[in-house]
Amino acid sequence: MDPIRHLKISFLILGLLVSLGVAGYMGIEGWKFLDSLYMTVITLSTVGFREVHDLSDAGKLFTIVLIILGVSVIGYIVGSLAQIMFEGQFQRIIGRKKVEKLVEALHDHYIICGFGRMGSLICREFAAKPLPFLVVERDPDVIETLKEEGHLFLQGNATDDETLLKAGIKKAKGLISVVTSDSENVYITLTARGLNPDLFILARAGEEGSEIKLKRAGASKVISPYQIGGSRMAQAILRPNVVDFIEIATGSENLELQMEELNIPAGSGFIGENLVSSGFRKETGVIIIGIKKSSGKMLFNPNPHSKIEANDTLIVLGEPASIQKLEQLVGCEECAGEIIKKHKGERSHHE
Repeated sequence: MDPIRHLKISFLILGLLVSLGVAGYMGIEGWKFLDSLYMTVITLSTVGFREVHDLSDAGKLFTIVLIILGVSVIGYIVGSLAQIMFEGQFQRIIGRKKVEKLVEALHDHYIICGFGRMGSLICREFAAKPLPFLVVERDPDVIETLKEEGHLFLQGNATDDETLLKAGIKKAKGLISVVTSDSENVYITLTARGLNPDLFILARAGEEGSEIKLKRAGASKVISPYQIGGSRMAQAILRPNVVDFIEIATGSENLELQMEELNIPAGSGFIGENLVSSGFRKETGVIIIGIKKSSGKMLFNPNPHSKIEANDTLIVLGEPASIQKLEQLVGCEECAGEIIKKHKGERSHHE
């Protein structure tokens, strides 16, 4: 049991003993409350002061029992305090409080359930982005690794409602369940969906047939690492250059070329414009290789006259600095008017 819990229980028992002592002296000896409390305290603390009043035989027997119980409880409290100090529990408590404050401050974050091989890779990618995330893990050995790597974590079972509520599931943007057991992933998905019906849930499927169960449980998307791994290995033989290109474009460690997705906010000044009049390509140099419409339809290699609508997602390819510039451009309402006017003017001049 946790030494802190030992200590809390010990103090509770001590409080009960004091109450019992006061009630005993008041009932057996007929003393008033203050005298009974004073006698109880000096008896339990074994300081050796004289009795407040002479004790009857029943009072003496009661005092003997009270001393035996009091010495045992106080000795237990002293032992618990010593254990807390020697094992550095005070530092752990302070550290735990800091973590709890950080967790409470999270919003629009991702909860990653499980810090195995897949979980650690996801954390690495999120940290490189960076994206706010929290790891839920119950294995004490893995917790030590999380501490070493400096990731925000919560020790507990992700299948428990209380643990997910502490992880801020009500305020989270998404949950990723990548524990090794498919049955646990199903249970985590069910629990998470029940606590937050609008949450995006990504789940890992290990065995064949688990994907259907996970989707029934409420998963928004299911990934099978074995299926993806097998397909990727086959493509590395069949289309090696395509695979190399994808690895370069999607790898977070690559500094020359990246593939990214950018959302068009509802209030953007570029809504209603096409790819030419928006000037995205000329202003930033990025290539727009796809547009995912708000309806879910995906346009691959969109033509220059494809219209931009609210909540569209642009799939872009380019240098990180250029992608960042486009991201700033999309979010700047004042910039839209000037750029659209500029590129429409250039188009009219050419015509």
